[in-house]
Amino acid sequence: MSELQNEVSELERKSATAARLFDIRRIIGGLFALYGVIVTVAGITASDADLKKAEGININLWTGLGMLALGLFFLVWLKLRPTAPPTPDESA
Repeated sequence: MSELQNEVSELERKSATAARLFDIRRIIGGLFALYGVIVTVAGITASDADLKKAEGININLWTGLGMLALGLFFLVWLKLRPTAPPTPDESA
C-alpha cells in the first residue's frame, strides 16, 4: 500500500471513532443520568415543607428516578446497538 492509502485508512478509522464518541445517545443518556442523580438526592433530602407544597407527593424523588431510568435506557441502548462505522464512498 502506498503512503497515501495508509493515510486515508488512518483518517477513516479516526472518523469512525469520532462518530461513536459523539453519538447523541451518549450525550443525552449521560446528562439525564447526571441530572437524575441530582434530582433524586434532592428528593431524598426533601423537607416536610417541600412535601406539603406538593400535597404529599415527593415530586423530586419520582422525577429524579424517571430521569435516571431514561438516562440508563439511552446508555444501555448505546451499548447494545453501537453505531456502525461509516462506509467509505467508493465512487469518490
